[in-house]
Amino acid sequence: MNSKYHFTPAMFFLILIFAACSHSENNKVKAGYPPDSKDLYDNIVSLDSLFFTAYNICDTLTMASLISEDLEFYHDQGGLMTSKDSVMEAIKKNICGKVTRELVKGSIEVYPIAGYGAVEMGQHFFHNNQEPEPAKPKIGKFVQLWKNEDPQGPAGGHWRLTRIISLH
Repeated sequence: MNSKYHFTPAMFFLILIFAACSHSENNKVKAGYPPDSKDLYDNIVSLDSLFFTAYNICDTLTMASLISEDLEFYHDQGGLMTSKDSVMEAIKKNICGKVTRELVKGSIEVYPIAGYGAVEMGQHFFHNNQEPEPAKPKIGKFVQLWKNEDPQGPAGGHWRLTRIISLH
């Protein structure tokens, strides 16, 4: 995929540092929610942070590497998109430099899906960088299905988003 943004090792390093900082702050488990697996929970929270750090700085290469070719993206306002390329183009056109996502700290829940991967649920809100910030941003909910494409591989496999449901 062509992109006007060039992915360099230095950019990757900065993203990893930012994701690690975000990961430690967002890795707090929701009160009353005991994850089935703390390791799985930590992994998915880390992947969420990596994906949305890339989203916020328009690192389309990192985002694309975390999205499955058979993606289904359900958006309450925009409808269904079933093409990874269409989703990436929509992000470039409508999100890059215009919108940033902020996770509601402690809102993530992660549940294993046997033989597949995991489902992640949480809350977030978006900042429209083109308009004045509202006094109280509207919180949205999300559900993301992560597939582990190589569970026996190094570092526990390669995880990709296959289904995303975004509700505002």
